[in-house]
Amino acid sequence: MRLGVCYYPEHWPESMWEDDARRMKALGIEQVRIAEFAWSRMEPTPGEYDWGWLDRAIDVLGAAGLQVVMCTPTATPPKWLIDRHPDILPIGADGRPRAFGSRRHYDFSSPSYFTASQRICTAVAERYGKHPAVAYWQTDNEFGCHHTVVSYSPAAVGRFREWLKARYQTIDALNRAWGTVFWSMEYRSFDEIDAPVATVTEAHPSHRLDYRRFASDEVARYNRMQVEIIRAHSPGRPVAHNFMQLFTEFDHYKVAADLDIAAWDSYPLGALEEQWFAPDVKARWLRSGHPDFASFNHDVYRGMSKLPFWVMEQQPGPVNWAQWNPAPLPGMVRLWSWEAFAHGAGCVSYFRWRQAPFAQEQMHAGLNTPDNRLDVGGNEAAQVADEIRAVLAANANAAIRSKVALVYDYEAKWLFEIHPQGADFHYPRFAFEYYSALRTLGLDVDIVPVDAALDGYRLIVVPPLPVVPADFAARLASSGAQVVLGPRTGSKTADVQIPANLPPGALASVLPLRVWRVESMRPNVTEAVLLVDNQDVTPEDGVARHWRDFIEGDGGPAALFDVRARFADGHPAYVKSGKFHYLASLFDDALTVGLFARIAEEASVETTSLGDTVRFSRRGALTYVLNYGDQTYTLADVADDAFVIGSHAIEPQGVAVYRSGK
Repeated sequence: MRLGVCYYPEHWPESMWEDDARRMKALGIEQVRIAEFAWSRMEPTPGEYDWGWLDRAIDVLGAAGLQVVMCTPTATPPKWLIDRHPDILPIGADGRPRAFGSRRHYDFSSPSYFTASQRICTAVAERYGKHPAVAYWQTDNEFGCHHTVVSYSPAAVGRFREWLKARYQTIDALNRAWGTVFWSMEYRSFDEIDAPVATVTEAHPSHRLDYRRFASDEVARYNRMQVEIIRAHSPGRPVAHNFMQLFTEFDHYKVAADLDIAAWDSYPLGALEEQWFAPDVKARWLRSGHPDFASFNHDVYRGMSKLPFWVMEQQPGPVNWAQWNPAPLPGMVRLWSWEAFAHGAGCVSYFRWRQAPFAQEQMHAGLNTPDNRLDVGGNEAAQVADEIRAVLAANANAAIRSKVALVYDYEAKWLFEIHPQGADFHYPRFAFEYYSALRTLGLDVDIVPVDAALDGYRLIVVPPLPVVPADFAARLASSGAQVVLGPRTGSKTADVQIPANLPPGALASVLPLRVWRVESMRPNVTEAVLLVDNQDVTPEDGVARHWRDFIEGDGGPAALFDVRARFADGHPAYVKSGKFHYLASLFDDALTVGLFARIAEEASVETTSLGDTVRFSRRGALTYVLNYGDQTYTLADVADDAFVIGSHAIEPQGVAVYRSGK
């Protein structure tokens, strides 16, 4: 557990650097990320490098006892490079280049940029790879930010054709897999296939999904190139990338496979504003963020990181990029920091040391104000640094092993975006709602990919998962866990076709049912859900939203499962067969929590009803309690001498950590 900060020496007079470094160390900062946007200062003229300023900055930070996280500067190619190679610019869906003047103005498929990136990454790694102050590396910055994963350039289309050849081998195989006989879309060669964009009506769904898969693979290829260069010139130093919050435009598991550390950038207030949450939810959590949003991301990145994951950028105050940008409540920067550590973070790094008075991010707060005075977030970071010492002394075993797993899949999001059937069928939202229901019950959750080892879990929750691997049913069954499957699971093949045996496709071997019809529901339409085993059945049992699967037994109407809830029209809404539970819709929050509580009991997983303001996390022998609410929360049955931080009474936006002995 340690604190870091993002610092931009190139933004400040060199006369300030030593004082900045001294104050960082005094505050409790241990590592400093630098240079991710500094290409134009490193190489102001083609082939002519200016390392002097960066040498001095790193020496100053190292002399103060700070570890440096050195970055490759490829998120911001300089103007001279764009002028030399305009093909570097990505091409939007409108066919126009996305121009120079901000950041991330490059195409992952551009051969010119791939070569230029190899050159600058090699130059940086050769110079600083063995510098004693450089302890870690970061590749690029926020891959895909500003909708830059997918490009429709000639270079991208050319590489896509090669990608298709490798996947399908023959054009006949592609035509069969895609079903191009529909609408006379058959191809004679791979060279005839263009990008699936600017068509009269929707482009072919299999074509679109493969283009998304290809674009994702291009991100992984580009990151792998940088990692290999760093490892060659800086052996033994861990490599990270800073992913973004709830970002799903590429497969993060594939990119993280080449990294040591999966880091992410945490901005709970901006995220609340920009995500799907209803206006009343945004108003309620305006200055704290949703109680489950940051933790969802912590658990996503913890699950793919070889070393403890990091928060590379932690919001320290108001940001600049959302439609509205409120200030965090007093205590929230401290709470967010401890929440990250509670979920297994190795470092929380604040963005940034000092607020910039110029350019695009001048309204984005830092630990210090532009006139160099410590801001609210800076004072709270100092408090966290003091508290870390006590927690480290008490936490002999920091392992996290949850009894509950939630399967999270990037391709599911792409497929439902391509083939929604209902305009608001939003995979990240539904995965988050399942996660939030589990956290409301006081459960620690591992978020895992669909190909993860599942043994050892008692409860496995699968949000809507359209494409399932051939061995998924067997792995779920052999785990021995109670398994919850959301609607539309197993509803498509990998080629985006309806399974021959109808959904749930390959899962029919363990879940003997047949989805013979589906419907999507408008946002203002719900269907009552009635619990079959409720002796006082009323329409208030719950409601279904967004979607309905119509299900029957695999051999016809005769049920081969237990019906546990029905829609008001009598169709099954929730069925169980053995240890498998199938939810035929997305239910309201209260009903989802109630069903998960019942299934957890069957899985011998103990739950605690926490409501929506307080969250518990367990790490080793310690239990962390975080209060997002506006009322004091009182802990019972905890000995006075068990507390490492806080006490029985946890104030609003407060934190307590106690020895749980478990």
